[in-house]
Amino acid sequence: MLSLLAGIEWGYAGAGIGAGIAAIAAAIGIGRIASSATESIARQPEAAGDVRGVTIITAAFIEGVCLFAVVVCMLITFKG
Repeated sequence: MLSLLAGIEWGYAGAGIGAGIAAIAAAIGIGRIASSATESIARQPEAAGDVRGVTIITAAFIEGVCLFAVVVCMLITFKG
C-alpha cells in the first residue's frame, strides 16, 4: 500500500481525503436534519410548513459549507 503512495505528493492525498470527509459530513448532517424534521412533523402536523421551510434552509447552508470545503480541497490540489 505504501508503495502505491510513494509517487503521490501528500498534498494531493490530503485534498482527496478532505473532500471525501466534507461530503460524508454533509450527508450525515442533512440526514440528521431530515430525521429530526420528520419526527417533529409526526409529533406536530400543524407545524409542518414551518418545519419544512427551516429544514430546506438549513440543508442549503450545510450544502454551501460542503461546497466551500470541496473547493478549498480542489484549490490545494491544483495549486502546483
